[in-house]
Amino acid sequence: MRWFRAAHDASTNNATRSSNPIGAERDPQRVVTFSDAVIAIAVTLLVLEIKPPEDTEHLLGGLVELWPSYVAYAITFLLIGQMWVNHHVMFDHIRSADRMLLLLNTLLLMVIAFLPFASSLLANAFESGHGKRTALIFYGATYEVAALLFNVIWEYARSGRRLLTSATDNDTARAISRRFRPAPVWIAAGTALGALHPVVGLVVVTAFIPFYWLPIRGEVDSIRRTREQSHCDG
Repeated sequence: MRWFRAAHDASTNNATRSSNPIGAERDPQRVVTFSDAVIAIAVTLLVLEIKPPEDTEHLLGGLVELWPSYVAYAITFLLIGQMWVNHHVMFDHIRSADRMLLLLNTLLLMVIAFLPFASSLLANAFESGHGKRTALIFYGATYEVAALLFNVIWEYARSGRRLLTSATDNDTARAISRRFRPAPVWIAAGTALGALHPVVGLVVVTAFIPFYWLPIRGEVDSIRRTREQSHCDG
């Protein structure tokens, strides 16, 4: 019996270790604060990529010719804003961050910080009329990596409920997964179409902006339960 209890305790400990987060758990609020700062810098850099016309004698015409820069700025700003919102959606349901989550989030921020360059490349290609297909593919591929990382972060956090708050029920977790999963397919389709026709590809990539701004089913109720539980614990 003593051997059986020891073996049972060892197997229980192994099961617990296998479901535990990797490394020490940390307050996710610091992750969110740092992420907000990186995202804020990224959207600020977008406008710095728009260069004013050098020919001030024909300033109006020069400003009109910058229309690709305005379009790229608006689209990229809204897409980054969308990622900011959905990043908060994820972390509203994450109770702690371990080493792996920190690494994945860092990779996501690295891609977001790279987006001003991809946006500038796209605008320059459309302004010059050369390299539009390559620029669109590069732009779409950058967003594809970001979309994949969103899915990886969320699925890692919800796997075995290792990092989720107790107030986040399984239905809400699945609803968030269903919202995130179409993004890589959507962006990949737009990027592939962009290889054939850059404007069509850009329209397809842009089309998911309104869809991903919609609230996720169960999101509001779950957040309310989380806040009520935190007030009770306090």
